[in-house]
Amino acid sequence: MSGLVLRLAGPLQSWGEHSAFAERDTQRFPTRSGLIGLFAGAYGMRRGADLSGFDQLTFTIRIDRPGIPVADFHTVGGGRARQHTVPTADGGRRSVETATIVTRRHYLADAVFTVGLTGPPDLITELAERLNRPRWQPYLGRRSCPPDPPLLLRQTPDPFTELTQRVPVPRRFAGDGSLDFVREGADSQATSVTELMDVPVSFARLERRYRHRTVSIIPIAIPEPLWVGRGHRYQDALFAYVGGTP
Repeated sequence: MSGLVLRLAGPLQSWGEHSAFAERDTQRFPTRSGLIGLFAGAYGMRRGADLSGFDQLTFTIRIDRPGIPVADFHTVGGGRARQHTVPTADGGRRSVETATIVTRRHYLADAVFTVGLTGPPDLITELAERLNRPRWQPYLGRRSCPPDPPLLLRQTPDPFTELTQRVPVPRRFAGDGSLDFVREGADSQATSVTELMDVPVSFARLERRYRHRTVSIIPIAIPEPLWVGRGHRYQDALFAYVGGTP
């Protein structure tokens, strides 16, 4: 097996797991469906394309900064004449009185996650090439959430060791010096275990389908030298890591 280390950071992220219509949720960490969607976009795959090639990937997520939950209030379709309001399922238009559609979209602001993924060497090598030269712009759960560079940090045979021993943390050392890790499956050391409906079977617009998976959240101690804080010290340490410095 081989692996990659990714960094997911940006002003906003949103990792919906059961979003529907007017209420668009976000999990507190990246979902498998969101990550597979990012990879599929890098490949240039169309909606409805076969996603089974990504089933061999396993994810570990380190929550570097959990971010601040924020909600964005949207209105759509109001203030227009009847012929320009939102279309209805029967081919008509909503009445002027009911034209305004209200939605709430939830995000994580200023969050940072480091992701380790493992899989067959051929798939990992090809995925690294696609992420370096994506067909479509990568985004963090929604198209309005582009990632800060760098996205791909390193190709490595052991992503978990990279996350626990080498990748710098954009925070100061505090408390017991541990970070929460999200790992697939049930783990006896977990502080919480939950099931998510986020394994994508199809992204087809009118036939989206997902399967369940189990994830565990586990606190793991991180060596104090990796806690470099924010600003230029973190940037220097991050780019030194990307450049191959242990």
